This record gives sequence, structure tokens and C-alpha cells, in this order.
Amino acid sequence: MRYLPHTDQDRADMLRAIGAASIDELFRDVPDGKLLKSPPDLPGHRSEFEVGRQMRALAGKNRAAGEGPFFLGAGAYHHHVPASVDHIIQRSEFLTSYTPYQPEISQGTLQTLFEFQTQICELTGMEVANASMYDGSTATAEAVLMACRVTRRDKAILSGGLHPQYREVVETLASMEDDESLSLPPDPAGTEDILSRIDDETACVVVQSPSFYGHLIDLAPLAERCREKGALLVAVFTEVVSLGLIEPPGAEGADIVVGEGQSLGNALNFGGPYVGLFATKQKYIRQMPGRLCGETRDRDGKRGFVLTLNTREQHIRRDKATSNICTNSGLCALAFTAHMTLLGAKGLSALARANHARACRLADRLAKVAGVELLNEAFFNEFTVRLPGNAAEIVERLAAEGIVAGLPVSRLEPQKDLDDLLVVCATETASEEDIEAFGAALERAVA
Repeated sequence: MRYLPHTDQDRADMLRAIGAASIDELFRDVPDGKLLKSPPDLPGHRSEFEVGRQMRALAGKNRAAGEGPFFLGAGAYHHHVPASVDHIIQRSEFLTSYTPYQPEISQGTLQTLFEFQTQICELTGMEVANASMYDGSTATAEAVLMACRVTRRDKAILSGGLHPQYREVVETLASMEDDESLSLPPDPAGTEDILSRIDDETACVVVQSPSFYGHLIDLAPLAERCREKGALLVAVFTEVVSLGLIEPPGAEGADIVVGEGQSLGNALNFGGPYVGLFATKQKYIRQMPGRLCGETRDRDGKRGFVLTLNTREQHIRRDKATSNICTNSGLCALAFTAHMTLLGAKGLSALARANHARACRLADRLAKVAGVELLNEAFFNEFTVRLPGNAAEIVERLAAEGIVAGLPVSRLEPQKDLDDLLVVCATETASEEDIEAFGAALERAVA
């Protein structure tokens, strides 16, 4: 076949070189039941024209976030992205520059990443940040691996308020390193006791604020307890806009701060690509994964930029690398930097306040619906409500009316006692009409 050039002998030689007896052995780490037993039931080959027509028909069934009331968050947020951001990232000096291996001809890209790192440090209150990760979940997992290296311990405690998908990524990577991840039960009420679980064998505690359920967490007591026990505090966020209003994790004593930067400069894009943010203290810089851009001076004394640290597996011996992350989200980081620069500190604060105001307005409206209970005492732009019925079924009823009502917790946490919980989010894009439409439709759905 044109696109499969290897012969049977080629494949046999490659398997012998890596010590695998068969193709199937390459997939031995995939859990039972996750591999297909037979090819998927798809139609045979079609012409380019026919495939294009079929794909356009499928695409026509999609509904964009801006086409009606939209209250979905849970790690992916609908914000307005200025048109100038798209213009900037499509300039040829950025769009065609893959990676700055030759600093003398990549000064624009390097400077952008340097500014990106500076912005992340200011947002998180930390001393040093890398030039981005894949996304928030992998950044969280890399933070746990880093904490285990720093402390030379192998137990991570994961808060019940950590995003379930982030938790699963951490558990997967930790299992490959033979590290222990202790995942606490889901915490929709925001009342879990982590302090008593931190002991002398704990490498790190991973806490998300605002949590998956929208609760704002006081990190200071956790940071103090971690210091007493020689553990590190990993602070996680999924909504970076929240840092325009709440206390930076670094100011509360966090040792590593990680999260998702999608909210700034990057549209929802069906879930990706996104941009992971990673910041830590200066003393841990040698254990930080990814790469770091730095400022220098050339022979004429002019300001310039270089890759200062680049301890990734394709640059040095694998057993010496801090991570196996092979690239970064450079274009998404550029979009983040462009949007953040356009906003500035005052603009970000104003955007954050607008988000909180919209969410408060939504919470007030939903609280008027009979049988609806708000679980949060405080929140940013996202909160959890208990509905008088199955949340997934109610969401489907509202979807039939053109309203994306939020995320049923049971989609990610299938425990029976969470079936009535719904995580909802209101950003600056939610209008008064959208909020009223949601409230009225919910009243009909639960009547």
C-alpha cells in the first residue's frame, strides 16, 4: 500500500531490534477490553469529493458554543477571544516557526516564550515558569513526578476536588513510575480533611482551587502542614481567568503551580489543542520538566533570548531527562501571551470580575427554581447545584431546547449518589437573556 511502505521482513527486523515477539506485544500495557477485536464498522474507501461531502454533513450537526445559551465549563471555558489574537498568531514569523533550535534566527519566538513565562510567574506568584506543557492534566501529572524526585518519596495525595480527568492522568503516569497516588473521594461539598492525611511519607498534596465543584480552597494551612512533613504542595487550576481575582497560589505557599491556560487566547476547539502552565520555586528549577527560555546579551551587548534549560528526553539521555514531554504548545502559548498582553493587569481583573458577577447572577436565578440546591458558599465563575432528579437526563431535556446547561457530575464520576449534581459555569459571554432562558427551561424540566 502507498502509505504502508514496510515489508513483513522490515517489521520482523524492527520487532527483533526492540526485543518484542509480536506486534501485539507492543500494546501489552493497554488494559484488557480497551483494544478492538476487529476493525471498526466503517464504510469502504470513497473519493475525495464523497468524503468531503460526508464530513461536511457531519460537521453541520455540530453546535458551536456561541450559538445559544452555554453554561458548560469543567476545564474548558467559553470566553471571547479578540480578533487581533488570531491575526497575531497567523503572522508568518510565528505561524511557520516550529521550534527555536537556532536562536540567532528565532529571536521573535524565543522572546514570545520569555514573555509567556514572565506572565505565568506574575499570575501564579511563583519565581520561575517553563515554556508551556501539553495541557493542564499532563502538567499536573508532571508536577507529581517532579515532587517525587525532589522529596525522594513516592506517595501523592490527590484532593477529591481535583478534576476527575486530571486525577486519571496522574494515576496513569504515577503507575508507570511505581509511585503511589492516594485519590480521596469526590468532594462536592468542599469539606474534605486533607491535613490529617499528610504524613512523613507524603511526597506531595495536589489540590485544585477553584475546585472541580467550584469551591475556593484556602491553601495556606495545607502549605504549612506540607512544610512540617517535608512534602510539596501542588496547586492546580483549570480556569486561569480566576487568577485575575483570587489570591495567587504562590502567595499562599504553593511549591508547584500548574493548570490550564485555554481560557486566554484559545477557543474551545472541540477540546484541544490547549496549553499547560507550569511554575515553581527557583530552587526546584533543575527538576522542572519541559524547557525554559532565558534572556542574555550578545557580543555587542544587545539583548537576546536563548533556550536556557532544555532537559527533555530528545536532547539528553532518557534516564537523565526530567520529562518525556517532546514539545510544547508554542502556538497556543503565543495566543495566550497575545490575549494576556491585550488585557493587561487591569483588563484581566475586569474580566475576572465580570465572570464572577455573571456567575452570581446565574446562581441567584437557579436558586429560585423549586428543588434546586446550591452547594457552594463561595465560587469564581463555576459552581455545583443539586437538582431534583437525574442531572444527565435534565441536561438532555434542556439541550433539546438549545441550552447547554452544564456538566452532569455522573459523566466523570459515575457514583450513584452523585447523579443529581450539575456543575455549571457562567463567563462574560453569558447574557441576561441566556441566564433567564436557562432558569425558565430548568423550571419546565424539573416540574
